[in-house]
Amino acid sequence: MANERIQRRLTTILAADVVGYSALMERAEEATYAEVGRLKREVIEPRLAQYHGRLIKTTGDGMLAEFCSPIAAVRCAVEIQEHLSSMPDALELRIGLNLGDVIVQEDGDVYGEGINMAARLEGIADPGGILISSKVHGEVEGKLDLSFEDRGERQLKNISKPVRAYAIRARTHSSAFVTPANRGEPLPLPDRPSIAVLPFQNMSGDPEQEYFADGIVEDIITALSRFKSLFVIARNSSFTYKARLVDTKQVGRELGVRYVLEGSVRKVAGRVRITGQLIEASTGVHLWADKFDGELRDIFDLQDDVTSSVVATIAPAIERAETARSKRKPTDRRDSYDLFLRGMAASYRGRTAYKALEFFHEAIELDEDFAPAYAMVAYVALVEQAVSGSPLSKQRREQAVRFAERAARLGHDDAFVLARSAHVLAYLGRKYDRAALLVEQAVTLNTNFATAWHSRGWVAVVSDLPERAIESFQQMTRLSPLDPLIVGALYGSAFAFFLASRYEEGLEAAARAVQMAANVLSLAAVVVNAVSLGRRVEAADAAAHLLRVDPNFRIGHVDYIFPVRSVDSRTRIGRALRESGLPE
Repeated sequence: MANERIQRRLTTILAADVVGYSALMERAEEATYAEVGRLKREVIEPRLAQYHGRLIKTTGDGMLAEFCSPIAAVRCAVEIQEHLSSMPDALELRIGLNLGDVIVQEDGDVYGEGINMAARLEGIADPGGILISSKVHGEVEGKLDLSFEDRGERQLKNISKPVRAYAIRARTHSSAFVTPANRGEPLPLPDRPSIAVLPFQNMSGDPEQEYFADGIVEDIITALSRFKSLFVIARNSSFTYKARLVDTKQVGRELGVRYVLEGSVRKVAGRVRITGQLIEASTGVHLWADKFDGELRDIFDLQDDVTSSVVATIAPAIERAETARSKRKPTDRRDSYDLFLRGMAASYRGRTAYKALEFFHEAIELDEDFAPAYAMVAYVALVEQAVSGSPLSKQRREQAVRFAERAARLGHDDAFVLARSAHVLAYLGRKYDRAALLVEQAVTLNTNFATAWHSRGWVAVVSDLPERAIESFQQMTRLSPLDPLIVGALYGSAFAFFLASRYEEGLEAAARAVQMAANVLSLAAVVVNAVSLGRRVEAADAAAHLLRVDPNFRIGHVDYIFPVRSVDSRTRIGRALRESGLPE
């Protein structure tokens, strides 16, 4: 008898939800809640009434509606999206449409696979776009002033058979709907390096790889967003270029970015190859390109590895490109960021610390709250003491510690600032616990940032935590194997191995460091590990080389040049240096 009360009808289901709703609620809960309510009242409900649609259900970020006519449902969906795309800063919707048989309860609620299919189509629709099933397509094709892009058969979650899906394209526009980015003049460039990550092209002919490609792009966008020095276009805007042939110069103009990252995914015999290339949008010049291969069975590990490798590589590539651009900029048009970039370039050249300090101080004069410049003034002082082998004056050390503390306060959410500040506070200020807290925050903020891992390694070394230091330096090297900081990671590892009594590994790391840069710390790392292994001749040669680099080096400098927290560890270092014949 229960079956006799079940009613069924054929209906068109429209499913819609707000793109990025969870993130929006996390950033501004009340404002997002109010805006979603306004969207439903002022945009969606009037158009449902216009096209005789019935609202079935609403959720915090979405809704379900039904229509007697597929044509009415499509017209309603198109008008909603066109209206939203014409409004600056409006929320974005994804919409899915399906024609199917549903179960109707006595209270008017409807259930069935037809609804589930509409919801699944909505979930894979482009932000700001509409995706329809083949059943809806068959009913509306040729009857509306629209064109359709065949997206192929899609295997939808909890739907047993693949479903052919079509994206709606308005015939009068090159993309589905007019967006704020392409309505007028090119968007102005932000005051920091800006990048858009375009959807990666699926070259496999396998729809399953579409999800993998999109997942990589989303992860890259999220990871790049953690670099406070970068302006990163959100996924919602980047993905409007999905399945479109685009010109990077046009993308740069429409999104207001200087750099564009594009790529592709190809599946070959159980393996996946991902390629990526970074392009300067205004010139079309390729700044970086690489490929990554992995086993398809380890798909999530591969996705993480690709994300880490890409992000750790392109962030420095953008910094180099920005530095080169800054050098071409007229001197009377520099701002604090340009000065900071020039200071960074000077600091990498080693023996131009005074010039780097000039640039950083000028940047601070222009913007007294520019945290990265404060951090670098402090860090240059640290490097000067570390590589010279001679202690800084008390006044200079205290100034560096003050600047590091100020930088950490101003840049409390910037991984670069926290990492460099922590390094200074541990090495020059001996504030080991404070430094450990800051550097852990830096790594948490941006796990793909090699500089943060480098600083974590050094904070661990001087805090007498050798295993943590070794782990940190290994992660830094994996993320950025060609980084200028690699030499510091090598002799940092050498001292960590020494503290852990792993002298063979320590000597190997130190020898590699000396090949890259023979300075006081790299040569001292050879000395302490060679002495501990009983290799007196090797230790004496390294000690003699050290004195040629810095004739003023003395054992009495150990507490400043090697400020390890443990007195016993400092004593061990001093004893090994003394046994090599270095002067008191």
